[in-house]
Amino acid sequence: MSRIGKKTVPVPNGVQVTIAGQTVTVKGPKGQLAWTVAEEIEIRQEGGELVLAKKVETTRAQSMWGLSRTLVSNMVVGVTEGYERTLELVGVGYRAAMKGDTLSMQLGFSHDVEIKAPEGVAFATPKQTEVKISGIDKQLVGETAARIRRIRPPEPYKGKGVRYAGEKVRRKEGKKK
Repeated sequence: MSRIGKKTVPVPNGVQVTIAGQTVTVKGPKGQLAWTVAEEIEIRQEGGELVLAKKVETTRAQSMWGLSRTLVSNMVVGVTEGYERTLELVGVGYRAAMKGDTLSMQLGFSHDVEIKAPEGVAFATPKQTEVKISGIDKQLVGETAARIRRIRPPEPYKGKGVRYAGEKVRRKEGKKK
């Protein structure tokens, strides 16, 4: 039995939820998100909460129950508070700057790396060595952060590269004489 699936999703004031068949649309102060729930899951609104239940008792329905509840909950949080990931640039000469809506980074390559913000994601550079990625879609914010980190992941000897804020990089000992 899914312990996450049993929990209801609270809908705060100012958030409007529309259920049309299997499609759930959540509209809030920061924007609007829509997602189609799996066929095995039934979703209904009871008062100020969303309740998800299994239609059939199958392994797939069991798996999709908790997942569906979490994704709907993430949509509600996204349209009210939004999501943010912070990346740190560690290394001599590594820096980031905004050029319009494009993120331009110097990461030790012979050229600057420029990344255009996807629809629904915003970049900010409060410091030269810090990049903030924000948006209402948790999956899109996380994927964008992972793509930027993949350009120059932290290496284990000096720790240089792009890392998540607070990420611990396991360091290796160098060669001995």
